[in-house]
Amino acid sequence: MPYYVFRITQTTPILKTLEHQGTHAAYQAARQQVRSLRAAAAPSDKASYKLIFAANQLEAEERLQEQREQPVLMEWEK
Repeated sequence: MPYYVFRITQTTPILKTLEHQGTHAAYQAARQQVRSLRAAAAPSDKASYKLIFAANQLEAEERLQEQREQPVLMEWEK
């Protein structure tokens, strides 16, 4: 399964815009691309870059789009 690199912009709390930046067979190459994209991004850029391992690009996009619940903080974790 390949590694996919995405640029994610979130204009609203519900809607994420995903832009596919690259596909890599090796983790090291994908990690290097994400790091270089983050370093080259302007400080005013609100986009984030994510690396995801998935069977295909559609599965990767679906996994990035799913809404996750916020973890419950216990009293001692605050």
